[in-house]
Amino acid sequence: MTENLDITVAIPTYNGESRLPELLERLQNQLHTENLSWEIIVVDNNSTDNTAKVVQTYQQNWRCAYPLKYCFEAQQGAAYARKMAVQQAKGRFIGFLDDDNYPVSNWVFQAVAFGEKYPLAGAYGSQIHPDWEVEPPENFQRIAPFLAITERGNLPLLYKAAKKLLPPSAGLVVRRKAWLESVPDKFILTGRVQGNMLTSEDLEMLSYIQKSGWQIWYNPEMEIYHKIPSFRLQKEYLIPFFRGIGLSRHVTRMVNVKHIYRPFALLFYMINDLRKIILHLLKYWNIWRNDLVVGCEMQLFISSLVSPFYFLKNSYLSKKYN
Repeated sequence: MTENLDITVAIPTYNGESRLPELLERLQNQLHTENLSWEIIVVDNNSTDNTAKVVQTYQQNWRCAYPLKYCFEAQQGAAYARKMAVQQAKGRFIGFLDDDNYPVSNWVFQAVAFGEKYPLAGAYGSQIHPDWEVEPPENFQRIAPFLAITERGNLPLLYKAAKKLLPPSAGLVVRRKAWLESVPDKFILTGRVQGNMLTSEDLEMLSYIQKSGWQIWYNPEMEIYHKIPSFRLQKEYLIPFFRGIGLSRHVTRMVNVKHIYRPFALLFYMINDLRKIILHLLKYWNIWRNDLVVGCEMQLFISSLVSPFYFLKNSYLSKKYN
């Protein structure tokens, strides 16, 4: 598809009928976009609620110069929804907003401005503030970044490959050229679906972009608020969530490692994971079963350690990553 717009704002959503209206209202009220050409695409990822009707109602009453579009992706998983968005997008940049990500009034303007200022930036993440439904535990800040909370100061920050740190997909802007040049057609990680908590599909995608030589940045001028409902602070949600992150790590760790070095990298990571588990047990031996944050950290370390065996057992790696 030919690029002829500045930016496409893509909203992958699953059963987002109650969350979409606030996001669409905020996008209708973006400032400083008079000289920008842009569009909004809602990607309905096989919703079973009234998501389509909500978008249709907004389309019927749409009075903005930029279009609001809708498309349907039947294959469940965030990676498939983002892939569909890229296929449909006409923008040079594609800004991904989840249906619970609410941008400040200049988010679209700042997204385009940053991409133009940094031509080597293949992708760049937002500054993401939490909007808690209930207050989290006192020590929750240790694991808060895993819930797509990214507050890294007010200056742009380059994510260096050696540090093994990348931004979340919430509020992420990708240069369409970088995606098309770098991201393979098939993914190993496709996102959480019922019965499968494997996650980190966004990190797999960003790793490919970084591996191809594009820079990954943090742009603090793109601010969003991430609504976090109370159930996401419950043990019943968080333990499987961290298990999924840990089990996914073998893929995200190995994307940027050359084949010849992967056995050595695997051994290094396993030793390091084992070290973390032992240190964690020694430090929190009396509370790790009862403290939510400590329990999540332990689940992450254990799942990271067994991640290679999990993929081997389930034949995921038969898909072969580059």
